[in-house]
Amino acid sequence: MTIYLAREASKVWRKVCAETTTELPLLREKWPLLLAGIVFQYIHGLAARGVHYLHRPGPLLQDLGFMALPELGQDKNYLSECTFVFIFFSFFLWTFHPFIYHSKRFYTILIWRRVLAFLVASQVLRIITFYSTQLPGPNYHCREGSNMATLPPPNNVLEVLLINFPRGVNLGCGDLIFSSHMIFTLVFVRTYHKYGSKRFIKLLAWVMAIVQSLLIIAARKHYTVDVVVAWYAVNLVVFFVDTKLPEMPDRSNGSPLIPLSNKDKDGRPKDEKDVRLKDEFHKLLNGNHGDPTDRRQRVQMNGRHPEEDMSSMLSDATPNGT
Repeated sequence: MTIYLAREASKVWRKVCAETTTELPLLREKWPLLLAGIVFQYIHGLAARGVHYLHRPGPLLQDLGFMALPELGQDKNYLSECTFVFIFFSFFLWTFHPFIYHSKRFYTILIWRRVLAFLVASQVLRIITFYSTQLPGPNYHCREGSNMATLPPPNNVLEVLLINFPRGVNLGCGDLIFSSHMIFTLVFVRTYHKYGSKRFIKLLAWVMAIVQSLLIIAARKHYTVDVVVAWYAVNLVVFFVDTKLPEMPDRSNGSPLIPLSNKDKDGRPKDEKDVRLKDEFHKLLNGNHGDPTDRRQRVQMNGRHPEEDMSSMLSDATPNGT
């Protein structure tokens, strides 16, 4: 048993090393875009923290979702977060499966570059929206009478920049339209729907997205409008951004990594080098080893070419075999 585990662990390690070698050139080329997407996640959190200072609690707005769905209550409020955490980490682990599994359809670096582009575009719209109008938060800690509904003015800039992570992220108020949880959920589900291979998991992912929507409303974390707007806004954003980004290479047919540069090690463009090699090949076939620009007229001597004189001299110098 120990020998079997050691052998399997060795196979997995070799796959991880091989995939790392493949992904590193992509990381060296795409790291500025990946870093920008990750940094923007902090900017999005900072914006959500800032709008909390502007939030003013008030009576709950009339909401059809609140009328249709029973309230979970504070003791079952965790169900919504547990569902989101399951979706998030399931997608995160799936994007790294090329490092372990033999069958793979995409490169991890490229798919996260795409996902971060979807997230950033959606979050920019979200920041503009919730700063335009601040609604009274429906969550329990955002209602009237809660000491967390409104934040006191910050004592210094550092207090704002640190965004009270992670407590400030989970207990924010005012960042309502539209739901950040649904941004991540829909981006992940749409990405798996396009690049995933299991039809059952695709169906399950959409069901989980619907369940997540209902739990958010039942937990009173968002109004129904926040979830509804997220459903069509995120889908439209993903559709638009996806058409603008270059399509990722499909690895399911075993094709090698696409070239990252059109130059060889010597700095010469590959197209130019290919043309040069073809010219040299044709020269060898035609017996012309000289410079193709050297097309001097051959001088005839006594009506014959020098090559003919040379061949006749060699034939005369050869003794007869009789």
